[in-house]
Amino acid sequence: MKTYTAAQQREAEQPYLADGIPLMQRASAALAAETAVLLVARRGTVRGAGMLVLAGPGNNGGDALFAAATLAAEGVRVTVAPTARRMHEEGLAAAVAAGARVLGPEESPAVVARAAASCDVILDGILGTGTSTDPALRGRAREVVAAILAVLHPGGAQASDGTGREPVVVAVDLPSGVGVDDGAVPDPTVLPATVTVTFGGCKPGLLRRPAAGLAGRVVVADIGIAPELERIAARDRAATLDG
Repeated sequence: MKTYTAAQQREAEQPYLADGIPLMQRASAALAAETAVLLVARRGTVRGAGMLVLAGPGNNGGDALFAAATLAAEGVRVTVAPTARRMHEEGLAAAVAAGARVLGPEESPAVVARAAASCDVILDGILGTGTSTDPALRGRAREVVAAILAVLHPGGAQASDGTGREPVVVAVDLPSGVGVDDGAVPDPTVLPATVTVTFGGCKPGLLRRPAAGLAGRVVVADIGIAPELERIAARDRAATLDG
């Protein structure tokens, strides 16, 4: 599987964003579709399923919130747990308009963990590719994930295969807390994914250990930037050879 660095991904997105191409909507639609497949496999239907969204402050959280809005409109019971003081405003508004319940920032990590244990799927939308320098979770995000891990995996963090009662975990672009390019896991407080839905192209860290052991099955969602990604990657390869 071809991989592209975080820098290449960001560069490839720029001309599309400048032209007003709705990359976030494409990403969230792919995320919602893959999550729906998992729910149907688990329950036979998406209607009535429970979903917890761990929403960070950036575009990764926005992808998760827009996907949650789509699924809430299809009958999924969505609970949003913020992991920072702010969330993606448009994504949050869409999720709330579709019927999502939002936990207050004052709710304890234990409350979030209980919500996680009682749902069918968790969307990990805490951090994305913008945290490549030091991806370790901090503050409330780390506290929330630690509480969920203690409830779901008291004997050690192992990803669910989706066949049991515990929720399946869908990582948004990459599991929060892993190195996007090098696959580093500087802190073990990472929610192991059943599936990682990554956008545009596969990130190197998803195929490198130790992060690869936390990514689950990797699905690359086409958001329409592949030609630009490949052009940039070819340029970088040529520059390396010339150097």
